[in-house]
Order: sequence, then C-alpha cells, then structure tokens
Amino acid sequence: MLELKDLSLLVPGKPSEIVLLGDIAAKIPPGQFVAVVGPSGCGKSTLLKLIAGICEPTFGHVFWKGRDLESEGDLAPHEIGYVPQFSIAYELLTVEENVDATLRLRVKGLNRRTRAERTAAILKQVGLEAIADRPVRVLSGGQRRRLALALEMTTSPDLLLCDEVTSGLDPKAEDELVTLLRTLAKENCRTVLSVTHSLTHLAAYDSVIVLHAGHLAYHGSPKFLTHYFQIDEPADLYPQLALRTPEEWHRSWRKHHKAFLEGMGLGDSPQEQRDLFPDQPKKSAKPEKTAKNAKEDPEEKFFPDPDGHDPIPDPTPEPAPISTPGFTSQFATLLSRRWRLFFRDPSALWLQLALILGFPCLVVIFAMDGLPQIQNLSLQHTGDIVGTVMENTAFFAQSSRAGSLVSGLVMFQVILLTLMASNNAAREVAGERLILEKEKFGGLNAGAYVASKAMFLLTLVLAQSLWMTVFVKMICGFPGDPLFQFGILALVNAAMTAVCLAISSFARTAEQASLISIYLVGFQLPLSGAVLALPAVIGWVTRPFIAAYWGWSGYLQTLIDTRFYDAVVKISQTTLSPGVLCLWVLASQVLIGLFLAAAGCRNSRWPE
Repeated sequence: MLELKDLSLLVPGKPSEIVLLGDIAAKIPPGQFVAVVGPSGCGKSTLLKLIAGICEPTFGHVFWKGRDLESEGDLAPHEIGYVPQFSIAYELLTVEENVDATLRLRVKGLNRRTRAERTAAILKQVGLEAIADRPVRVLSGGQRRRLALALEMTTSPDLLLCDEVTSGLDPKAEDELVTLLRTLAKENCRTVLSVTHSLTHLAAYDSVIVLHAGHLAYHGSPKFLTHYFQIDEPADLYPQLALRTPEEWHRSWRKHHKAFLEGMGLGDSPQEQRDLFPDQPKKSAKPEKTAKNAKEDPEEKFFPDPDGHDPIPDPTPEPAPISTPGFTSQFATLLSRRWRLFFRDPSALWLQLALILGFPCLVVIFAMDGLPQIQNLSLQHTGDIVGTVMENTAFFAQSSRAGSLVSGLVMFQVILLTLMASNNAAREVAGERLILEKEKFGGLNAGAYVASKAMFLLTLVLAQSLWMTVFVKMICGFPGDPLFQFGILALVNAAMTAVCLAISSFARTAEQASLISIYLVGFQLPLSGAVLALPAVIGWVTRPFIAAYWGWSGYLQTLIDTRFYDAVVKISQTTLSPGVLCLWVLASQVLIGLFLAAAGCRNSRWPE
C-alpha cells in the first residue's frame, strides 16, 4: 500500500510562499494502475519526485507498506523503478547492451549466462526482443519508452513511477504502451503511477488522480470522473477545472471523497478516513468482524478492481531483496562501457588520434626556423679555455633568441597538453549527467563512477603525453632526463584533465562545461609568467592554480646543466621553481581535481 498523508511542497516566493503541492492525501493499494493527470505545471512530476525521494516534502509523509519513508529511510533501489521524461539509455549502445549494463550495475551475483537469460526475458516482457541488437539512436519514440521501462524492470520493482512515458506518441504507440503498463501493474501486484496529459485511455486505469495547481481535485475510479466533474466526456476535464480555483476543487473533493473512495472499495473504515483526512469528523467504529461476515468482506483478502476485472490478491510474502553490486564490480562495468562508447563514436576516436599525432607536429613546425640555433648551442662547457671563450662569445650572441625559442617551445607543449586535457574531460560528466542521476537513483556508487572516468582518462593522458615527449625530443633534440620530462608533461595533462572533470561534474550543461574549460586553458599562458612576468604579489597568488607554470618550470629544470637553461634564465623575468616541487604541486592539483569531481558527481543535478 502506498499512502500519501498531507504531502506538501512549498518554495520561497514573494509576497508569500509558492505552493507546488498542497495537502495531497491518497491511498493506493497494491496492483493498481493509477493515472496522474492535470494541466501543465500542476505538480504531477513533482508528486512523483516526492514519492521517489528525489525531493523532500515541506510537510507530510509518504508511507510504503506501512513504512514512513521520511523517518525510516528512502525506498531501496530494488523496490522502486522511476522512468523520467529524459532519455536514460546510451545512444551508441544497442538495446540489449543497455539492459545488460543496467543489470550488471543494479543486480549482484549474476553470471554472463544468467544475465543473458534475464535480459532476453525483460526484452520479451516489454516487446523489444525483435530489435535487441539495434542501436538506441535509431529507435522510435515508443521503442525508447519501452526500453526505459525495460531498464527499470531489471530489478522487478514493486513500485513503478512513470513520468510522461506516453507523451508525444502516435495513438497506436500510446495505446500499446498503456496496455503494457497495465500488464506490468497486474504482475506481482505492482503499483504503477503514470503521469500523463492524455485523457484518452483513462478507462484502462484503476484510478485517476487529478491535480490542479498543486491541489488534489479528485482521486477515484475513472468511471465516476465525468459524474464528479459534471462533464460529458474526459476530454472536457481541463476546461472544467479552470472554472474554479484549485482551493475550491480541493475543498470540494475533501467534502465528497468518501462516496467515491467507497466505490473503489477504499475508505470504509472510520480510522482509515481519519488517517487519510484528519480534519474529517470522527464516526463510530464499525461492528467488530465475525467469522461469518469476514468471509463476505471484500477487503479481507482482495482489493477490488473498479473496472470489473478479476480481484487482485493481497501481496504474498516478499522475496529476498536484491543486492546492489559493490564498488569493484560497478567500476569494471562502467569502465568497460566507457571504452565501448569511445570506440563506437568515430568522431571522438578520430579527434583523439588527430590531437595525439597532430599537436606534437605543431610544436615542431614552430621550431623549424630556430632548430639550427638550438642545435648549435653547446650542451656542456669544454675544458679548453680558448674553446670556452669562443663558445661563450657565440652563446651570448644568440642566447636571447635561442632562449626565447626554447622557453616558447616548452610552453607550447604544455599549453597544447592542457588543451587536449580540456577536450578529454570537459563533457565527460556533463554530457551524460541525466543518465548519471538516474543510475545513482538505481544504486550506482558515485565513487565507482568517478574512478572509472579517471582510469579511462588516464589512458588518454598517458598516450597524449608520451607521444608529445618522444616526438618533440626526437626532432628538437632537447637534452635532459626523458622520464622526468614525460612525468612533468603527463602531470600537467592529468592536472588539467582532473580540473576539467571537476568543472564538468558541477556544470549544468556540456556546453557550459566546455566553455569554462576553454577559458581556463586560455588563462594558462598569460598567468604562467612565461611570456610576461606578473607583479610579484599577483604571481604568488595565482601561481598555485596555474598548471602551465609548473609544467613549464619543471620541464626547464631538466635542462639545468645545459646552455639551454642558461639561455632561458637570461631572458626570463619569472623565477623557476625546483623540479621536485613542480611534481608535487601538479600531483596535488590532480588529487584536488578528482576530489572535487567526486563531490560534484555526488551532488544531485535532477532537472527542475
């Protein structure tokens, strides 16, 4: 039994609080298929979110099987299914792959064969078995809604909430989906609430909840809807609602609800009436049941079906609860899925290859005119006094230009790696935020999600940084420890990737995350001090946050025993930091970025 008692949601407003939902009271027996209807903006979706625990009510309580969800905890992921208005499937995966991945994330202990059997059974249940190998991007609207239902049926929930799953469909697809929802409701006494604007198929529902500007105007059998609202057909409902205020409709329903509830076999008990509507006058209790009349009492064993169908038996003892997979299992599933999505997206794959191979070539192209001067610099002082004097003379003659070129090439590598980092992570979370929210609702561990993203991005970072180090070193002939140089460049890339991942986790849209990340990369060069020195105070304040400075400074420290370093120091107005300090600062930025990304992923970002 699902019970809503005086459920209210108020938000701040001027001159007074805005009522999104006000004093909603309803009792919904197991096995009922319930329509939630009303004009746009009346609170239908908000009601589902309150029941699901996505939003917290200002007042009132939600009870599920006698359990107060506010004081005794939200519904477990396996108890509830929630189909939102937005898509919750990956476009590049097939129907079968989406269901299989959801099973792996939500249900513990299934081997490959069991998952395949369960997936096939679910797809048959929702009528998608014939297109199991079809990518989601080519599905019709009705097929996408069926897939959304299939994802929720992976845990066989006792409570299924559907938000506008029939909107925008052609009449045939809408009729088929309503029939499917009713079938799901009658299986295992599952309670199904479906928010809909359509009034065409109300006869298929066991009961109808009518909301008007956040107030309950009706909750009863669809057979009595036209009589109660004094209309000729259900299509006249919305114009009729507009003739009275929401408060008037609410008061009218509280006054006349008893007769309509009795028509559904509910509300016979005075105690039930007081629980449902506390302000109603108390009545004397019914005579105590005897063995004789207990057999005739329809509430003793069955909840009657108002459409005249067979009665629905009260639920049998609950089966053992489904366990959610642990961190490691979810991490492996998420990482496997992310790589599959990567290789299914040709544009992303080719872009990565272009960046990895093309950006180092850009560095070399800009170094071509200065390569002879760089290569003519002596790497070490000779022991010959005359030779040393001649080398020093030549060095000072070309050191300014060569120093600028070396500093610029090192910074160019760093900036290009930060640009690749932005491309790596800016859209990584924001681009699939709604799916993440839905999967968290289904039991996904946000830590496993961030860890899978970090491992996927680490592979890109290592590939990008390794080729940048090897190619530029091979062509330009920079001396120094190649392992330390690779470590510095990889940490610069990783630091910016982690920071952009954090930005992506807090951004509202993928476009917003991309824009902020590009701006951040744009500020790296001027705030690094590599081109123009910053005032000392500003430099010390901004420097801890500028990965490009630490990458530039750390790379140049690998040249400290060469004339390259002397040439750079001669023209640079910015102090270089020790190499070890650069490593520590960049590693700290990586950790801080991942910590912020985890915090952002844990925060709720459900659409309003």
